[in-house]
Amino acid sequence: MKRNEVDAAVDLIVVGAGPAGIGAATEASRHGLRTVLLDENPSAGGRIWQGLPARGASNPEEAAACQKLADFTASGVETLFEASVWGIEPDGVVFLTKGGRALSLRARHILLATGTTERPMPIPGVTLPGVMTVGAAQIAWKTSLLLPDEHTWIAGQGPLIYLYAAQVIQAGGRLGGILSVADPKARWRALRHVPAARSDIIKGLGWLRALRGIPQFNVSDIRAEGDRALREVSFLVNGSRRVEKADLLLLHDGVIPSTQLTRAIGCDHHWDELRHCWQPSTNEWGETTVAGLIVAGDGAGIGGATAAFLSGQIAAIGCTDKATRDAQAAPLREMRGRALASRPFIDTLYVPLPVVPADTTMICRCEEVTAGDIRAAAKSGCLGLNQLKAYTRCGMGPCQGRMCGVPAGEVLARAHGWHPRDVEPFRTRFPAKPLTVGELASLAES
Repeated sequence: MKRNEVDAAVDLIVVGAGPAGIGAATEASRHGLRTVLLDENPSAGGRIWQGLPARGASNPEEAAACQKLADFTASGVETLFEASVWGIEPDGVVFLTKGGRALSLRARHILLATGTTERPMPIPGVTLPGVMTVGAAQIAWKTSLLLPDEHTWIAGQGPLIYLYAAQVIQAGGRLGGILSVADPKARWRALRHVPAARSDIIKGLGWLRALRGIPQFNVSDIRAEGDRALREVSFLVNGSRRVEKADLLLLHDGVIPSTQLTRAIGCDHHWDELRHCWQPSTNEWGETTVAGLIVAGDGAGIGGATAAFLSGQIAAIGCTDKATRDAQAAPLREMRGRALASRPFIDTLYVPLPVVPADTTMICRCEEVTAGDIRAAAKSGCLGLNQLKAYTRCGMGPCQGRMCGVPAGEVLARAHGWHPRDVEPFRTRFPAKPLTVGELASLAES
């Protein structure tokens, strides 16, 4: 069967049009590399810059992002938007679907800039209609200007909670309140990192000023309650159970690198002890243990938009002349170091929550597997997530373990008294996205 290859003479394929992908593609174009950028969305920007040019910049940071997007457009890089990448081969071939047809592209280098996934936060009632993530709500605002009303509660921890809440208030939306689950003692541990994080702390204080008058509580044991849809949110505050009316509950416990593609192709990964997650092992240029495959931006370790953009630029330079690339990348590395200076403060302040859900709490939505089901499997002899598929079908639904892999691994580890890093993550396989037989057949010539 002959592949329906779009073009074989490509130097670099960039997967993902967020900050890292934009930085990589624009820089590669400056160096004369024939580059093709692929993204599932209809336009560039990724999640963080999504819809920004249409909304317009409201601060210097957004104005700088708009300029980066304009520079990318002016670069003339070939783009395929609304293209879903579902396979990568070690010989440099990328498989994708666009407009109902499967295509393939070949390149000397493949750069993955797939960003992050929100860390799942399993609570009782998490599958009720009306419960979603903060990231999803922010996308709804960025793309459709949808804002919550007064019976919306935000629960969890991390900078995104306060950024989104401030955006809601400044745009005319309303909130019921914010439920923080961050460890109060973490503030003291983070104090030593304050000097390096001064600029981001000032930015965060600005968000908090915008939230004056919005109820905020330090809580535990959050529960979404209702019959067929969310009606109330309950939580423990100062040792007492409190119940509030809720039409919408937005959850967030930070983000983790998206590793679906790097796992499927066989890259080595390592455990990040501070952020409690797996990430691909890369060198200073973002190169992985698979020849020709590069990862840039938050997909290789959480650093934020500015650091991701710079990482993309550095990775693109790494694809050029080895004799000159060190000198060209040096100033960018220095800038990235400054952009990452706040990470020790943020990562210490917002340590991921321990996953200790009640037995009835849903872990795998696709296959309706509860925490109790996983604990029962462990008691019956299940020793890993891949074996858990045979016991419960956990991770075998449409999301292929994207949403349940992290909490399922931690529940299984705790059931055995292990550290989460001792549980092998789900082994992913291509196709990484749902693929029809018709799309697959279109790879063959008639």
